[in-house]
Formats: sequence, structure tokens, C-alpha cells
Amino acid sequence: MGSTITLAVARQYADAMAAKDFAAVAGLFADDIVWHQPGNHRFSGTYRGRDAVNEAIGAQMAATEGTLDIAITGEPMINDALAAFPVHFSAKRNGAEMSMDGVDVLRVEGDKIAEVWLFSAIQQDEDAFWDAD
Repeated sequence: MGSTITLAVARQYADAMAAKDFAAVAGLFADDIVWHQPGNHRFSGTYRGRDAVNEAIGAQMAATEGTLDIAITGEPMINDALAAFPVHFSAKRNGAEMSMDGVDVLRVEGDKIAEVWLFSAIQQDEDAFWDAD
């Protein structure tokens, strides 16, 4: 039963990401969501709570002047309350460009996303992009 709900939330997430409807994405977040941003750059770390996560995503959008693009590139893979997605993300800032694959993993509780882990194919390149001046 949990897998069915997880798949439904995962599809809503994928659809909202495809539409670049970040308000709909944020609407899927639990109030106490935990967001794990990988790497060693200014946005790395663990964010707790919907407001902190939305602020971090907004800061990334601002830093890239809205060029941050995250595309779901395959079907969600479900394991009980977990959903994993292959993604491709890209952005431009200060003359630097980033374009790489990754994986987003969501943990669903009820009908909300309770926790997110992001993985980047080449973390060192992502770190360099976010810290480029």
C-alpha cells in the first residue's frame, strides 16, 4: 500500500518538475522536510523545514538568474516509502556552466515528501560551479 502512495507522490513531483512548477513541488513538501544537499559549496548541507528548503532553492535560482533546470530523465523507481529518479540538471552563472546527471531520492510519509537526498555525477564539478566568482 505504501508503494502505491509513494508512486503517486513521485509522479506528482516528476510532473511538477517537468512543468518547472516549483510552487507545486514545494506543495508536496512536509512541513518538517529534511533536504540533503551534497558537496562542499555554499549551498551544501542539510536543510530542515519547508521554509529553509524553499529559501535554499530560491537562493540557487537567484544565483543562476533562473537558469537552473532540473529534468527528470526516467521513470521513478519505488522501494516502499522511497522513490529514486534519474535527473539531469544544468545552470549558468558568472560565465560558468554546469550540466550533469544525478539522482534524486525522496522519502514519502503519508502523501508528502519528508526527506530528499540529491546525488551528482561529478560532485567536484558541481562544487566548482557554485563557488565560481
